[in-house]
Amino acid sequence: MPTTSSRLLALLSLLQTRRDWSGAVLAERLEISLRTVRRDVDRLRELGYPIAAAKGPDGGYRLEAGTELPPLLFDDEQAVALTVALQIAATTAGSALAEPAERALHTLRQVMPARLRHRVDALQVTAVGHPVTTPVDGDLLLAVSAAAKAREVLRFHYGGDTDGPPRRAEPHHVVTRDGRWYVVAWDLDRRDWRTFRVDRMALRTPNGPRFSPRELPGGDVSAYVIGVFRGATDASGEWPCRGTAVLAESAATIATYTREGVIEDLGDGRCRLTLGSWSWPSLAAAFARYDADIEAVEPAELGAAFARLAARFYKLSG
Repeated sequence: MPTTSSRLLALLSLLQTRRDWSGAVLAERLEISLRTVRRDVDRLRELGYPIAAAKGPDGGYRLEAGTELPPLLFDDEQAVALTVALQIAATTAGSALAEPAERALHTLRQVMPARLRHRVDALQVTAVGHPVTTPVDGDLLLAVSAAAKAREVLRFHYGGDTDGPPRRAEPHHVVTRDGRWYVVAWDLDRRDWRTFRVDRMALRTPNGPRFSPRELPGGDVSAYVIGVFRGATDASGEWPCRGTAVLAESAATIATYTREGVIEDLGDGRCRLTLGSWSWPSLAAAFARYDADIEAVEPAELGAAFARLAARFYKLSG
């Protein structure tokens, strides 16, 4: 006959593995009576675990969310996975989560059995990449993630610009790359996909209306994000729109401000830059951001996109 403490731990472990359990199934799995199940559930409640009971012939039980985080049980594989994740968070330079992750890692190690502690002590992981120069506020990250999950339009000012009306975007995915957090979203005002840095967003409340999710170009968020930063959009590595522009600026200077595309040095302080994007107007805007005179562009669709943008901006200047 198992001791009361070991029986409670076994019961708690079962309740954590799925949402609902009938009393009869719990009794069978633990090889105890229904009366003992009820008594053990009451003991767990006294320890702070929010266990709800359902009415019925056998009754049913569910471990629910409470106002405080109760002690949790993890198997060996889960404990190792948590250790790896916490080590990555704790060693990401400049991350706002580094210090809490370090404390959580210490707490987790303190309660590990000796066999598992020796195993994870041999596993030393360090996150190597671009340090986070501007840590993301945890509440901001949670708010953006919640909006993406609830499919609610985000309203926010971006990059310190608070003079105009807030931007509006449908958040689809929250991702991390090189130590920074981004949200992949459909920009409602610009009618195009955008990738926003979360640390540059100043949210306005309340959120906008709910939306039906659009299909992300390429259908895969990882491929899309890689494409945004590396000039490839899907497994084939091809953008729908690709073009070149001759810029009146040296290749060395342009290379300082971009990690995208292909740069060809033409001499005399000029270079040819090849980029890709999802649309011709967004590609034209990508070339314009380098603040250099543009001497020639190819193909003709890119030139037409420049003309459309020029006409659009001219209206604003009036």
